[in-house]
Amino acid sequence: MKIYKIAVIFVIAIILTSCEKDKVLTYENYPSEIQAYVKTHFSDASIIQTTKEKDFLTSEYTVILSNMTRLEFSRKFEVQDIDSNTELPSSVVPEVIINYINIQFPDNFIKGWELEDKHQQISLNNGMDLEFKMDGTFLRIDD
Repeated sequence: MKIYKIAVIFVIAIILTSCEKDKVLTYENYPSEIQAYVKTHFSDASIIQTTKEKDFLTSEYTVILSNMTRLEFSRKFEVQDIDSNTELPSSVVPEVIINYINIQFPDNFIKGWELEDKHQQISLNNGMDLEFKMDGTFLRIDD
C-alpha cells in the first residue's frame, strides 16, 4: 500500500511538471508558417521573440514583434489573438468587420482582434470591445 501511494504521488508530480512548459525558440526554430504570416501582414516589423507554450496535450505560440504587437497562434499555426497599441493592418481583420467599424466608429481604429469559441472580438483604440459572429455580423458591445 505504501509503495502504491508513492507511485501515485510520483505520477501526479510528473503530470503536473509536464503540463505547462514555455520554451523560447531561436530564430532558426521559428515555424515557417508564423514567419510567413508576419511577413505577409506585418512586413514593417520583425519577430523579436517566439515562445512555444506546451500545456499537457496542446501547444500554442506567442510572438512578439518589433512594433510591440503580440500574436498568438494555435498548434496548427492559426492566428487566435492579435494585440497592438497601434492600428492593425486591414489584412488581419475580416473586411465586413472593418467596414462596420469604419461606418459606426469612424474616429477609431482596431488595435486588437481575438477569435473566441464561435465569435470574434475587436478592441478599438477608445477602449471599447465589440463582438461579432464568425460571418462578421455585429453582436454586441462587450463590457
